[in-house]
Amino acid sequence: MPLQVLLPLVVVGIGAIAMALHLLGLSKPRRFADTDQAIQAWLREAPQSSARDAVLSTDNQAALIALSDGFGLVWCFGADTVARPLGDATYHNTPDALIIRFSDMGAPQAKVNLSDQDREIWHNTLGIS
Repeated sequence: MPLQVLLPLVVVGIGAIAMALHLLGLSKPRRFADTDQAIQAWLREAPQSSARDAVLSTDNQAALIALSDGFGLVWCFGADTVARPLGDATYHNTPDALIIRFSDMGAPQAKVNLSDQDREIWHNTLGIS
């Protein structure tokens, strides 16, 4: 097949697939429906840990996970989730979010959108002043 025909076919085909995924709602970022779903996402990545409770963020895209030996964070990254323990994390406040910096090169930081009420709960839980 000549390149003049093949190239437009490939471009139109990829565009059509992307448009179909978007129209079907499959391009929306993931959100946790409840704390149980956040705990399940944590346990999928760290099955050896014991998650006891979770506190969801304002936008339901992140959750603070209470573990038997500290805390962890699980957050939505596109259609999937990422989980990291908060053992040596550092925290930085912005007007609308809490930025958590990890010492892990695989996930250097996470931005958690929080309302004023949720910010107080997360700060008290993590011991942030």
